This record gives sequence, structure tokens and C-alpha cells, in this order.
Amino acid sequence: MNRRDAIATLPGLLIVGSYPNLANAGFDIGGALNAAGDAAKAATLTDDQMRAYASQMAAYSDRQAKIAPPDSPYAKRLSGLTSSLTEDAGLRLNFKCYMTKEVNAFAMADGTIRLYSGLMDMMTDDELRYVVGHEMGHVKNGHTKKRMQTALAASAAQKGVAASGTRAATLADSQAGDLIVQVVRAQHSQGNEREADDYAMQFMSRRKYDRKACVTALEKLVKMSGGGASWLSTHPSPAERAERMRKQLA
Repeated sequence: MNRRDAIATLPGLLIVGSYPNLANAGFDIGGALNAAGDAAKAATLTDDQMRAYASQMAAYSDRQAKIAPPDSPYAKRLSGLTSSLTEDAGLRLNFKCYMTKEVNAFAMADGTIRLYSGLMDMMTDDELRYVVGHEMGHVKNGHTKKRMQTALAASAAQKGVAASGTRAATLADSQAGDLIVQVVRAQHSQGNEREADDYAMQFMSRRKYDRKACVTALEKLVKMSGGGASWLSTHPSPAERAERMRKQLA
């Protein structure tokens, strides 16, 4: 699979791949990370640096994807259902729809939210808002930042590079593409998924959306399991997550 194909099927909320071997990922952070330090310095990246790298990664991903044009039904629907979601807990959000049959979504630390048309086809507006809340839960609980730090630290350990200075340097396309694949493909733990679901429930509550959509969205994933979806072999059970969310409705 080439980088374009890998990005077209990036695992976010629904599809999760195994954690790749970063030593063989082709990282060359040279211009972005100073070679004078050690791996531990990767953990010192500030939130501003994380957001700057995420913005560059998102811009690269968008260039590789087929984005729904503004006058398309998908873009119009997405604009309507996110019209009141310009920010979340101080983080400005930006949305786009990728035109692909994949059932998927992902978020990045700069507030990037990308929903796939395959996901939009199978879910209601409130179910999609649950997806947004879940993805933001990964960002707000620090899961996304930790994965970035892990990827950079592993690269530093292998290549002798580390974070330095206060600014995020410009990433080459090859660097951005490799980081996207490594950071977004990293599998979330069961604990991370529960934390993201809890955040989604709170997100739905404070914005007065229908919280039952958290359950029905996951139930739709349960039905997908009957079709032999390969991603369900590595992703935490949607049935267990749906039951856990149902209990929170009581």
C-alpha cells in the first residue's frame, strides 16, 4: 500500500490498524527535529508545537483526499450539522468530508475533524455528532498528543533526533505523510476508547444533543460486524461500548 492509499483508509474512530514498526517507517524528521538531543526530548513538545505539526499533517492529508465540494449534499449536510460546533472547550474546530466509501473519521490536535462519506451515509446527524465528540475526546484526553510523542520519541531513539526549540519547523510532504500514517494508525487502548466515549457523552449533554445517538451509533457498528468487517478484529467491541453507554443514559 502506498502512502496515498494508506491515508485514504486512515483509522480513526472505527478502523484501527496495528501499531507499525516506527524504525522501518521511513522517518526523516531532520528539518523538524534537531539531531542534537535524545529521545526523551520528544516528550517535551509543547501543545502549540503539537498543533502546528497537526495542522501541517492535516493539510497534507487534505491534498491527498477527495474532499466533498461546497455545493455537494455531503458538504451541505456537514455544514448544517456542525454549524454550532465551531469550537470545543477552547479549541477551534474545522470540518471536511472525504469522499470515500470507508466508514471512518479522525481528529487531530489542531481541531481538524474529518468525516468520511461512508460514515455519513450510515449515521444520523446526532450519531455523527457523537463521532465528533468521541474524536475530540481523544484530543482532549491527551491520547492524540501521546501518540505523537511516542512516534517522535521512537524516531529519535532510532535516528538520533529529538525536539528542540520553541517552534515547529516545516514538514516535508514525505515527513507529514509518514507521521499521519504512524500517529493516526496507532491503536487506542480499551481505556482510551472508554475515556473518549465518556467525553462524547458529556459533549452531547452540554450541547443538548440526543445522547441516545451514542448508543445507536455503536449499535450500527455491531451490525457491521455481521458483515465480517476486518477492523472489528482489532477494535474494542462496539457491543460492549454500546452497553456501557446505555447504562450512562439511566
